[in-house]
Amino acid sequence: MSNAAQQMDPVEIIACTIAADLNAVPQLVDQMETEFGENWGDLRFEEVEAFLSSPVSDDLEIVTLAIMGRDEDMLIRAANLINLIKDKDIYIVLVTKDVSAPILHQLMRLGADEFVPYPVPDGALNDSVERRSRLDSAPAVNHAAVAQPNLALASMPAKNGSVFAIQGLCGGAGATTFAVNLAHELATLDKKNPKTVCFLDLDFQFGSAATYLDLPRKDAVLEMLTNAENLDEDVFSQALVGFSENMHVLTAPADVLPLDIVGPDEIRSVIDNARTKFDFVVVDMPKTLVQWTETVMDRADVHFALMEMDMRSAQNALRLVRALKAEDLPFEKIKYVLNRAPKFTDLSGKSRAKKMAESLEISLELHLPDGGLQVSNSCDHGQPLGVTAAKNPLRKEIAKLAQSLAKMSDGDSGK
Repeated sequence: MSNAAQQMDPVEIIACTIAADLNAVPQLVDQMETEFGENWGDLRFEEVEAFLSSPVSDDLEIVTLAIMGRDEDMLIRAANLINLIKDKDIYIVLVTKDVSAPILHQLMRLGADEFVPYPVPDGALNDSVERRSRLDSAPAVNHAAVAQPNLALASMPAKNGSVFAIQGLCGGAGATTFAVNLAHELATLDKKNPKTVCFLDLDFQFGSAATYLDLPRKDAVLEMLTNAENLDEDVFSQALVGFSENMHVLTAPADVLPLDIVGPDEIRSVIDNARTKFDFVVVDMPKTLVQWTETVMDRADVHFALMEMDMRSAQNALRLVRALKAEDLPFEKIKYVLNRAPKFTDLSGKSRAKKMAESLEISLELHLPDGGLQVSNSCDHGQPLGVTAAKNPLRKEIAKLAQSLAKMSDGDSGK
């Protein structure tokens, strides 16, 4: 009998690994040991139901459910286990290998909270624990405070909207904050002749635009992504949620999904549906390069790459340039943005920024100031800086950029 099934001492079991064959996932076992110490156990599939009915399982907070391969019987058993586990409100992390995207999608819809590949990347379990903790401490979302008008794309005139992609070159670079505020500035730029904006959160795993704008994540997003090759106006409009009359958002799905759940053709269809109905399309990209990165770059008028003045950003910027050149991608569309740039009076900092740009052979075309505590407060309250802190220096710079992009778009369209 396995570790969790035998556990009868006072040690609190807060985590558990479930696998058809525990010997097939030794690296996962090691990771669980590192993350949870003595406060975890392991179970075989056939032991789960009995364990969940015992008092020992009452303290269980998180399980890692290992699914290796595409054996149909295993997948059916895994689906049944997810239903049992969710009945006890336990956080489920799928650990998968050689599982197709459609099957993974079905398992996520049954109630799994996220997935990680096997072998498990370093730090992935810790990240899962933190996300689970944030769910417990997260305040209730007041969606009534945000206008969410119904959208009828069919009644909207045809357009040829400009596409602006935003990608962070490292975690915490501020890409989503920049993207959300840029979209809002574009939507509120001209009060007499307002422009329409569609925000696409294409980080299917950890996209946070919905949080930054206090919007619900619609189930229709997942339905749209899995049928994007047949995307039409009705399906696309059902996946959008309104932040305001002129700004609509395709949020990341409620469940963590593999970035390759869609391919280049599907992403092209999503962007094209947006640009034919909106004046501006703002695309929030995942940090990693994916099989459809080229598709977004091809459709984008400008591709903003956000970085900070640190070694992580510098190394990733260098890798990005090399990758784009090696694949013959349009790297000339990339505009490098230095976030939290040195102040005007910080001559030493400005000198370091200049040297970094020269060493990378790039041009830092936009320097964004540190917006301070007002930025994090704005994100926490689910409102752009233009609403909560209009005089913030970061907001002012993004507003200037929005004006410049709007003029560029007007010039390109011959208006």
